[in-house]
Parts: sequence; structure tokens; C-alpha cells
Amino acid sequence: MPFPAAETIWMDGAFVPWDEARVHVLTPTLHYGYGVFEGIRAYETPEGPAVFQLRPHLERLHRSARLYPPLDTIPYDVDALVEVVEELIRRNGHTGGCYVRPTIFLGYGEIGLNPLPSTPSIAVATWEWGSYLGEESLEQGVRVMLSSYRRIGKNTIPPAGKANGQYLNSSLAKVEALRAGYDEAIMLSEDGFVAEGTGENLFVVRDGTIYTPPLHDGPLAGITRASVMQIARDLGFAVVEQSLVRTDLFLADEMFLTGTAAELTPVKEIAGYELGPRGPVTEQVQRTFLSAVRGQEPDYLDWLHPVSMS
Repeated sequence: MPFPAAETIWMDGAFVPWDEARVHVLTPTLHYGYGVFEGIRAYETPEGPAVFQLRPHLERLHRSARLYPPLDTIPYDVDALVEVVEELIRRNGHTGGCYVRPTIFLGYGEIGLNPLPSTPSIAVATWEWGSYLGEESLEQGVRVMLSSYRRIGKNTIPPAGKANGQYLNSSLAKVEALRAGYDEAIMLSEDGFVAEGTGENLFVVRDGTIYTPPLHDGPLAGITRASVMQIARDLGFAVVEQSLVRTDLFLADEMFLTGTAAELTPVKEIAGYELGPRGPVTEQVQRTFLSAVRGQEPDYLDWLHPVSMS
């Protein structure tokens, strides 16, 4: 089922009707995946819609673009894109929150493996989107497997960026998991260490301590990941960035996934090893996180960017 359309998309400085936001079939990004993007969520709060960690996401978008020249030559800085997101949410009437997708891609004019002669384009879309892995998964958890596909290597494609083409790696792992009857897949690094899910960072709980793979093992530096780590530490839990191997997953007391789309989703089974229902550590961190993004935790209000709807 396609996701619900909104009224308007912003493209290269103009607001255009949803169905008219088009690119040419020979746009190089379509052929080679040479583009970058972000996933951002806005939530309904007592003060109206607010975007979670808007500036950090847009700053990461610009960092990703720097890794893929000439995408970094777009004439819109973070301040300009903040205004675009605010206006787009207003125009599309997202009073109850939404998903925000900015993307920078190569415009029509060149075709070939050399991206440098191409002029980059930028677009921002918003739409209403529920929980990525299903609303029930936030409480009941998901079943995950270990993918046969390894996470892209550090010297293959820069894992620090969110590039369109690198997510072919994730999509293959996702399809493998779904065809095997699982909800999600965990990928190992080329060295055999745990990296991340197909679109999520991963956390393991053992004896009350929370562990997560370090960035040198290949996971994206997730903004939700960093936020959850801060919440967990504020709640009094020790959070350790440590290389993990597959047996660390099988022997975990609890496990959960984080990301803009997945929010904070418990794992109830890993490759046939039962972890059981959502555990107490996961539940406490999840409850605080879901309250924080909805403006119900005073300590984290600075993570939210309010949007005036008038």
C-alpha cells in the first residue's frame, strides 16, 4: 500500500503539487544512486507540531553531501532548510506530526559515472507515517535474523553518510529477512562484528548495562541513537560502546532497535533465540523517549523544533 500523499513538495526553491514533483528518467541519481537524504519526524505536542532534532538532521544532510561532491554545492544552508520544513508542514497541515524526507540528488544534464559536471537538485517532502515496523511492535517487539549480507565496508562506501546507493545493501538484507519470515535483519561488519539493522541502530542489554556497537564497526551515527544513549544515562544506566559478536546477541537479556522510522522498537527474537517480551530496561528508556519526542519531558524540550501553524 502506498504511503499517503500530501498536498505539496518543495523542490529547488519552489512549492509544487505532490503529483507534479518529478524528475527526468535520465537523472543520474536514478541510475547510480548518487544522492544523499535524511529521515526526520515531527510529532504532535501540547504546543502543536514539533520536529525532533531538526537541525542535527539537516547538519548531517550537509555532512553527507560533503562526502559526495558536487552535492555539497546546493545553495541552501541549514537555516534556509529549517524554514522550508516549517513552511511545508504548515502547507500540508500536519498538525498531528509527520515524516520529513529531504534529499539532494543529481539533476538532469549529464549521464555517466562522473558526477562533477552535474548540477545538484534538492527536494523536501512530508507525509503522515505511523510506526515503521508496526504500532504493535513498539510493545510486542519484532523478530530479527542475522543477514548473510555484510554491512558495507569502511573503505567501500563512506558509512558516515546517508547516501541513496548504499541503502541497496540494506534493502537486500531486508528482503532476505522478510522472505525468511522475519521482520528485520541485523548486519555484521566485514570483520564479523555487529554493525546495525537495515535502517536502525542496535542496543543490547546485559546485566543492566546497555551496549551498542561503536561507529568504527560500521553503524551510522544515528541521531536517535545518540538521543537514546543520553536518555539511558540520565536514567542511571551505564551505556557502553563496545564491539559485539553474534553470541552477544543470542545471550542478551534484552535488545532494541532505534531510528527515526523505527523510533525505539524492542526485539523479541534473534535468529531463533527467544528474548521474550519487552524488558524493563527497554520499557523505561522507550517510555522516556516517546514522551520526550512528544514534548512531555521538560529536560529534553531543546530537542524539539516547534512549528507554528499560522
